Amino acid sequence: MASELPVRLLVSHVSVSMRVTLRYEADDPYAVRAAFHPLGRGGTVEWFLSRDMLAQALRGHIGQADVRMWPTGGAGREALCIALRSPAGSALLELPARGEESFLHETRSVVPPGAESSRFDLDAGLAQLLAGS
Repeated sequence: MASELPVRLLVSHVSVSMRVTLRYEADDPYAVRAAFHPLGRGGTVEWFLSRDMLAQALRGHIGQADVRMWPTGGAGREALCIALRSPAGSALLELPARGEESFLHETRSVVPPGAESSRFDLDAGLAQLLAGS
């Protein structure tokens, strides 16, 4: 399942409009793939984010180091900020909280929270890792 949301890249006192495609798949139940698409420019930047972290970030600050998230917008919590850092640089992004919440609600109908381990084939994952070495 996938959902597309508007996102703002915040740079100093300027914001740049972008789109993000959030993708969730039952065979990778802990992760949400976020593909950021700059408008009017080629290329896509992808990050894998924790579904649980995204849910917790709607209520308060979470994360450390390379990925941090928190709600903004006062009591209404209108936006979700995501700070990403890699060796290539860093970015501060702002997504609509309602869109993120709606997406997470849909993921829960695919794999309910707490049922992730029943969808994750640890043996197959280990075999794949060992085959690559």
